[in-house]
Formats: sequence, structure tokens, C-alpha cells
Amino acid sequence: MESLQGLPAFALYFVSGYVMILLFTAIYTKATPHCEWTLMRENNSAAAVAFGLTVVGFTIPVASAAINSVGVIDFIIWGGVAMVTQLLTYFTVRFYMPRLTERLTANELPAGVFLGCCALATGILNAACMTY
Repeated sequence: MESLQGLPAFALYFVSGYVMILLFTAIYTKATPHCEWTLMRENNSAAAVAFGLTVVGFTIPVASAAINSVGVIDFIIWGGVAMVTQLLTYFTVRFYMPRLTERLTANELPAGVFLGCCALATGILNAACMTY
């Protein structure tokens, strides 16, 4: 039974992380002018790649925050930081690609790959900066 002593802490961090991911997907899809879910239902590969890599780019620093945080509140705060950096990444890419929404809606894969890779790169950098 000693091996299960950490189960409550695991459950708390896991559920908190999962809720942060769900919250991030809800906020992100409201922040973009296009609807990722609708585009993916229409088999839009560009939107699926962009959104999928963005979720991964958010989850990596959330995992880093779970490892490095000193408590659940600290974990949630750093999850919020990860969320803000991902949203800033989207708006930065959109600034440099003004037709980003039109390109994703038209299923232009290079636009989706570029946005997704920028989100992933941001997530990796964000996670690395969270180690202290």
C-alpha cells in the first residue's frame, strides 16, 4: 500500500492539468476567428495539424510545471503562463501571416504546419524556461 501513497497528489495534479488543457482548447478556439472543430470535422488537415500541435505545445509546459512546481497553485499559475504564451504565439503568427485564417480555412497545409510548429517551439522553450 505504500506505493499508493502518492495517488492523491497524482490525481490532483493530473485532473488539474487535464482541466487546464480543456480550458486552453476552449479559450484558444474562441480567440481564433475560425472554428478549429468545424474545420477538423470537414477533414481540414491544415487546421488539424495547427490545432493538434498547438495543444501539444501547451501540454509540454504544463507537464514541466507539474514536475517543477512547489504546489498545485504554483502549477496552475504556470499553466496560465503557458496559456498566455500560446495565445501570443498565435497572434504573432497571425501578424506575420495576415491571411492565416483564410489559408487554414482553404486547407493550405503549409500555413497549418507553420502555425503548429511555432506553437510547438514556443511550448518547448516555455517548458525549458520553467525549470528552476
